[in-house]
Amino acid sequence: MQITANTAVTLHYHITELSTGKPLDSGHVAYLHGGYDNVFPKVEAALEGQSVGFATTVELDLPDAFGPRDPALARVIDKKDFPPGVKVGGQLQGPGPDGQPQVFHVVKIKGQEVHLDGNHPLAGLALRFACKVTEVRAASTEEIAHRHVHGGHGHHHG
Repeated sequence: MQITANTAVTLHYHITELSTGKPLDSGHVAYLHGGYDNVFPKVEAALEGQSVGFATTVELDLPDAFGPRDPALARVIDKKDFPPGVKVGGQLQGPGPDGQPQVFHVVKIKGQEVHLDGNHPLAGLALRFACKVTEVRAASTEEIAHRHVHGGHGHHHG
């Protein structure tokens, strides 16, 4: 089966930093093909019309990846205002610069200061996305309605 709109595609992928080749992430991901913003648009374009076994490497400059770092999403809060039990590497939700809920990553705890960052951990990096197609199938009506793949390496509803 070829990768076309409304197919569920499973990839094995490796992400490295473009300039250094440093490994950043790898694994399997399932996404709904056809402009649902489940995968980088440049990767989706490279996979259009392909089938199981196809492998490619796509270079993603900042606008094609997670974009530049936004300094407005980095903040320092007092440790006394910080929920107990959350550690470096953890996440918490708070209002972003626009007042909308934003997920912040705990990047450092120094004395009474807790350093948070709402940027994606890979923001500010140009990436190399290498992948191999391991499965292609027709998406279900429910997956199309929900705009993402269910089960396997996709999204699970609890």
